[in-house]
Amino acid sequence: MRVEAVLFDFDGTLTRPDSLDFLSFRKSIGCPADQFILEFIQEALSPPEKRRVLDQLDQFEFEAASRSEPNSGAEDLILYLRAQNIPLGIISRNSRRSIQRALQNFKRIRESHFEVYISRDDEVEPKPSPAGVLLAAEKMEVRVDHMLVVGDFILDIDAGSRAGAPTVLLTNGGDGAAPSRPAPDHVINQLSELKDLVRYLLPLPAGKLPNDFLDRFLQEYSLDDPTLLVAPGMGEDTAAVMPPANEEVIVLKSDPITFAEDRLGYYTLAINANDIATSGATPRWLLTTLLFPVGSTAAQIHALIRELQQVSREFGISLCGGHTEITEAVNKPIVVGQMVGTVEKERLIDKRRMEKGDQILFTKGVAVEGTSVLARECAEELLGLGMTQSEIQRCQEFLFDPGISILAEAQIVARSASAMHDVTEGGLATALQELSVGGGNRLRIDVERIPVFKETERICRLLGIHPFGLIGSGSLLLTCSPGSSQSLLESMREAGISAVCIGEVLEEGAGVEAVDGSGSLVEWPDFEADELGRAFEKIKVLSVGL
Repeated sequence: MRVEAVLFDFDGTLTRPDSLDFLSFRKSIGCPADQFILEFIQEALSPPEKRRVLDQLDQFEFEAASRSEPNSGAEDLILYLRAQNIPLGIISRNSRRSIQRALQNFKRIRESHFEVYISRDDEVEPKPSPAGVLLAAEKMEVRVDHMLVVGDFILDIDAGSRAGAPTVLLTNGGDGAAPSRPAPDHVINQLSELKDLVRYLLPLPAGKLPNDFLDRFLQEYSLDDPTLLVAPGMGEDTAAVMPPANEEVIVLKSDPITFAEDRLGYYTLAINANDIATSGATPRWLLTTLLFPVGSTAAQIHALIRELQQVSREFGISLCGGHTEITEAVNKPIVVGQMVGTVEKERLIDKRRMEKGDQILFTKGVAVEGTSVLARECAEELLGLGMTQSEIQRCQEFLFDPGISILAEAQIVARSASAMHDVTEGGLATALQELSVGGGNRLRIDVERIPVFKETERICRLLGIHPFGLIGSGSLLLTCSPGSSQSLLESMREAGISAVCIGEVLEEGAGVEAVDGSGSLVEWPDFEADELGRAFEKIKVLSVGL
């Protein structure tokens, strides 16, 4: 996703070596065609022979280096990378002396253009070992996964991949066939192509996403939506849509994604579509404002836009426009989604339609989203508290199973529900308060009927937070007449969605009355802020201790 240094192979990458010399040398020492020269010398020769043949190899390399030429585009590329203040290194199985000699044939490039040289003269195992790549990253003081390894041979790709670095295979105008194991992360035919790749991976300055990147990203997205009259594109500041002929009510929704840092595209679609669905409407169009911190790369932005496009198709929603900016106002990526849906007027669900005696149904369980967020953001701390890796992985999967989308259940109950409400920030406790206020009726809740996943209960107990106050996207609250309650529960269960009745609607007013299984009144919790914030504060304390 980003590059902070580049490590080049030398022969065949930055230079055009005379390979025939090395073929003749291989034959002269009896090295089999299926074995690399250095490995043959190390494994097949006695110590005296080894020293003699290494001296011969050094002389062959030096003479070949004296005749070598810079590879096409090599000097322009190096000068461009230096202008971007990117540290550069060379890693080679050749001797340092031969590298220095070959560099004398460059017109504009000198040894000083490279911070690091890793050759066979160094006391490090040569490629395909990852040792040299790791040493180069250490010397250049960059993370190895932020250092691009560029080479023309499988040994270069193997060494980089084993070290954990992103790799680029240079085919030098060949057929482009990449080695199957390991596969490079990128393939280029000429060195000149690396400039665009590096620019794609470089941190961006503050301001709008450069137009050439935006145009490229938008070109990947094809829209087949007859209701979209003006689609996203360069020079378009707005989108224009035309509602289906039989749906005259427009339903609008906007929500930022601020808690999560991964799968932002999925969160954006699910969270915004959920609230549209609770009105009985069909989510149709999405606008997004993408804010990235300074230092983000075009690759990171591209990945998010690509995810938004993919998830939009999965949800059947048109991603029809928005804005992308790199700004000092944020320290992590923020997505603000604006969703638009449509519905027939008579099918619009208004919470004020719920009545005394209506049943209150609840799907899945409390804190689906909160369970996933904590497991995804705080896995190391939860391990330290005693959770197993398998438990944490199961909690991470809550994002998709049981999932934070309520579209399926909302579509099932839309024709029969008197009110629907999405459980979001503040958890079930806050959602029930909001449902009561929105509908204008008090609610009675049997706390012992409320389903809590065992994984959620464990995380909350370890962090000392209440599951009823933890963000809960993925669960739908709905009210319906007593006569339709059972059929709705059965319909959802047939669709694989768990649901239970947790209470009933009381007289006009506002508030939640909680009872236990015997009908005795119990205290209903009230949360000024989502318990996720308190959990993160606890995690900070634990992190200091760790």
